[in-house]
Amino acid sequence: MSQAQDQQLERLTFFSDAVFAIAITLLVIEIHVPHPEDLSDRAWLLALLQLTPHFVGFILSFIVIGALWAAHHRVFGLLRHYDPSIVWPNLFLLMVVAFMPFSSALMSSHPTERVPEWFYTGTLLLAGLLQHRLVKRVLRAPFLREDVTDEVVATLRRRTMALPLMALLSGVLAIWWPGPSNLPLMLMPLMVMLFARMRKSRAVEPAAAAE
Repeated sequence: MSQAQDQQLERLTFFSDAVFAIAITLLVIEIHVPHPEDLSDRAWLLALLQLTPHFVGFILSFIVIGALWAAHHRVFGLLRHYDPSIVWPNLFLLMVVAFMPFSSALMSSHPTERVPEWFYTGTLLLAGLLQHRLVKRVLRAPFLREDVTDEVVATLRRRTMALPLMALLSGVLAIWWPGPSNLPLMLMPLMVMLFARMRKSRAVEPAAAAE
C-alpha cells in the first residue's frame, strides 16, 4: 500500500473508532443519578430499581455497538488498499451508530410501549443492514490482503446477518411482549459465533453415468 493510501485508510479507521467510542460512551449519559427525598436504604434501593430499564438498555446497546465495532475493526484489518467507494457506506453506518443513544434512551424511558420498542429495533435493523452492505463492499479484490481466503470472506459476511435477524425477532416479539422482547438481543455475541461457524451447503455433484 502506498503511503498516501495508508494514511487515507488510517484516517478512515481512526474516525470510525472515534464515532463508535463516543456513541458507546453517550449511552450512560441517559442513566441519571437518583436523588430520593428519603435517604433511607429502602428509598435508595427503590430509586435504583426504577432505573432497571435504563440499565438494561445500556447493556443491550453496549453489546450491539460493541459487536458492530468489533466487526468493523476485524474487517478493516484485512485491507491492504484504500477504496474511496467505502467512505459513504461507512459514514451511513456511523450515522446510525451515532443515533443509537437516542433510540436506546427512548426505549429505556418507555420500556413497555410498542412504538418506542419498534423505533429501537428499527434502528438496530437499519444498522445491521448497513453493516452488511459495508462488509460486502469492503471485502473484495483487489483491496484485500493476499492471505485472506474466500472462506474468511464468506464467514465475515455471514456474521453480519446476526444483528438484522435478532433485531427483526425482537421487533416481532414486541407485538405481544414489549420490554421482554429485547432479551434476545442479549444473545448477540452467541448468534454471531453461530453464524460464523455455519458452512455453505456444498453443491451436489452430478451423479455418475449409469454403466
